Amino acid sequence: MDKLNIIQSKIIDINNIESYLTYWKLKNQKIVFTNGCFDILHRGHVEYLAQAANHGDVLIIGVNTDSSVRRIKGETRPVQDEYARSILLASLSFVSAIVLFDDDTPYNLIKRVQPDVLIKGSDYSIKDIIGSDIVIAKGGKVITIDFIEGYSTTSIIEKLKKD
Repeated sequence: MDKLNIIQSKIIDINNIESYLTYWKLKNQKIVFTNGCFDILHRGHVEYLAQAANHGDVLIIGVNTDSSVRRIKGETRPVQDEYARSILLASLSFVSAIVLFDDDTPYNLIKRVQPDVLIKGSDYSIKDIIGSDIVIAKGGKVITIDFIEGYSTTSIIEKLKKD
């Protein structure tokens, strides 16, 4: 398989996720889940995701669809479409799977994935993290990771506006 096909194969349709989950669970692999818009991939995203991947064997990233991003962040977002955002994330060697979701929150996707570890940024408290109830109820862990100061899609967009 060529390199682009390998990257594209990591983008999994939500309706086909069960077969992947079954495979990973049969191999006793610890599944880590995180989610976001990841509109303009930057250093902060990469370091956050690399740290998330350190908590298990499989890293699944739930990515908001374009319509979901617009509902959450406004009509001028996303800057990049869902396929562009997905393929950039899938190109990271430590990412196992990308799954697009159209809801405003990843709750239903987390319910379906049943991850062993749920990761979010430290701007959330564990009790406020969507899906933490699901993961904790099954004996999993919910972990927060600090962001790198000065790196955000919004700050990149604002800087571009000034230039």
